Amino acid sequence: MAAAAAAVPATTTTDGKTFAFNADINQLMSLIINTFYSKKEVFLRELISNASDALDKIRFASLTDTSVLGEVKDLKIDLIADKAANTLTIRDTGIGMTKTDLVNNLGTIAKSGTKSFMEALQAGADISMIGQFGVGFYAAFLVADKVEVFSKNNEDEQYVWTSSAGGSFTVERDETDDLGRGTRIVLHLKADQGEFIDESKIEALVKTHSEFISYPINLRKTKEVEREVEEDEEDEDEDDEVKDVDKDKKTKKVKDVTHEWEVLNKQKPLWTRKPEEVTTDEYASFYKSLTNDWDSHAAVKHFSVEGQLEFSAILFAPARAPFDMFESGKKKRNNIKLYVRRVFIMDDSEELMPEYLSFVKGVVDSEDLPLNISRESLQQNKILRVIKKNLVRKSLEMFKELSEDAEAYKKFYETFSKNLKLGIHEDSTNRSKIADLLRYQTSKSGEDLVSLKEYVERMKEGQPGIYYISGESKAAVEDAPFLEQLKKKGYEVIYMTDPIDEYAVQQLKEYDGQKLICVTKEGLSIEESDEEKKAFEDAKAATEPLCTLMKEVLGEKVEKVVVSTRLAESPCCLVTGEYGWSARMEQIMKAQALRDASMSTYMASKKTMEVNPSHPIVVSLRQKAAHDRADRTVKDLIWLMYDTALLTSGFSLEEPVTFAGRIHRLIMLGLGVGDDDEDADAGATGSAEALSDLPPLDAAEGEDASGMEEVD
Repeated sequence: MAAAAAAVPATTTTDGKTFAFNADINQLMSLIINTFYSKKEVFLRELISNASDALDKIRFASLTDTSVLGEVKDLKIDLIADKAANTLTIRDTGIGMTKTDLVNNLGTIAKSGTKSFMEALQAGADISMIGQFGVGFYAAFLVADKVEVFSKNNEDEQYVWTSSAGGSFTVERDETDDLGRGTRIVLHLKADQGEFIDESKIEALVKTHSEFISYPINLRKTKEVEREVEEDEEDEDEDDEVKDVDKDKKTKKVKDVTHEWEVLNKQKPLWTRKPEEVTTDEYASFYKSLTNDWDSHAAVKHFSVEGQLEFSAILFAPARAPFDMFESGKKKRNNIKLYVRRVFIMDDSEELMPEYLSFVKGVVDSEDLPLNISRESLQQNKILRVIKKNLVRKSLEMFKELSEDAEAYKKFYETFSKNLKLGIHEDSTNRSKIADLLRYQTSKSGEDLVSLKEYVERMKEGQPGIYYISGESKAAVEDAPFLEQLKKKGYEVIYMTDPIDEYAVQQLKEYDGQKLICVTKEGLSIEESDEEKKAFEDAKAATEPLCTLMKEVLGEKVEKVVVSTRLAESPCCLVTGEYGWSARMEQIMKAQALRDASMSTYMASKKTMEVNPSHPIVVSLRQKAAHDRADRTVKDLIWLMYDTALLTSGFSLEEPVTFAGRIHRLIMLGLGVGDDDEDADAGATGSAEALSDLPPLDAAEGEDASGMEEVD
């Protein structure tokens, strides 16, 4: 127990041994027992932490005067659970307390922030804002109805402090004098707190809260050993004078109870050492102990921060993702364990890591982080924000260092790429750093992944920006009509095939000064030679009448029909507005079970149909339309071109049954089959004649629409 500052005298009875608790302490104990701590198990953390402080004091004292250690040179903490007596004992070989210390520290309020807190509390202050003033000892009364504190300081004899938290305590001379130096706290547990005598429970609590205390924590474990002994055989029949002396002697098994000491905190706090002094195997062992992961980590970052706030930390990037990584309602909010002077505080603070880095595991240990009385929440969120800022920065540095090993980073990226892209969407402060970590397949990369930096370095001169296309898979985008002219001219296009790419690219509008350009949206500009420009203008002028007719036929299905510069082999495609949803985003939003239908109304872009003026289908259609604008065949083909463009451009068919009817009619034409038995009996009529006799497939045209419905 730490010695307190000058204390308010306690009331003493005539026997000189019994004292009344200071009124404020009495009230404080009641609050501690009934209000401050949400979990009773924290009592052990508090008492072990106090024992560690006492050991620190004697160790510091011994640096200048080794004689203070006397015969008790081992600095340690012992835990003894006695089921028979229903007691739990915490013993340390620290500095110990004199009689005056016992009275002042455990019976009155020291001259510190405690008294001010009590005064503020009486004035109606919020109990969550409590300064750190070392009253964790009283947490013992959470589980005990009687507490005995035996203590021996080098400056005094051995005394025992006893209280049942009923308003008074006693301090008496302890004649046993068995400590030598240090403190022994005996908790007489309440009837319903027997679980804290269970050795496995104690072991689990120490591992959770006090594993990295600097001094060994020993638990006395009870073990039963069976052995065989001879069984004394007595004659049941006293009249039987014949005894078989050669008969085998009987044996029985008896259990001997033995006690062994086991060190519970064998894992030492690596963060207190310099990074260059820690081996790879030590990091691997520490990671597995910290996370219970059977696999090794992918990367580690060990660092210290000094300045206004000082703390040390070790961060690990796992080799595999947890199965529930994005199930935020079920999993822990993060995997960063927060310690203060190697005492565990919490591992579920939302303030320590953003969601996209929730897979990063590690520890943070501060020497001076101010806590509330129960150590379960922090007073100043500003401090947590400073810690969080540093953890995020160091995590991104760790990933960048890992990226120097291409093979190792490829495995990491396959596992956690969604997290990084989520970071692009959420973390505006570090967006450029996260962008450096992104990798994509491109039209020139084959099966390899390319960074945005590599893409920019090999961009063609005069290229207006970074070209990308989004789609369901690589197979779906690599042969898309949007890429034809770009590939022909040697431009590289990034393939974005992860659904989260659509969200990330909305925030990552540029990289290294280069604008990201979606090739499926209107306004795509491709550099052309003077000859190409002239040829295009001529073709555009010739195709304008057809574009006008196509817009009339398709009506509200498209916003406009224009001549395309991006097509080389396909007859047509559908593009969306520059600031609206792409085809892939529209597909993703339609798949959302809880989507807002109103959002689809104003975010879904009107489609623009682009036609390739040099394609044979368009050329032939243009000629046919010039000959007869009302030709039913022309309208049929315009609708078929629209439907196929929907599919090749990544949209879903709006009327699949109608589309199927159109395809079936083309099949019938190819097979020379009529619409009825008479046509079939008539044999093979010319397909061109059959097509000219078919009603148009334009649902928007009165009587012609009814003709379309009759087909199937």
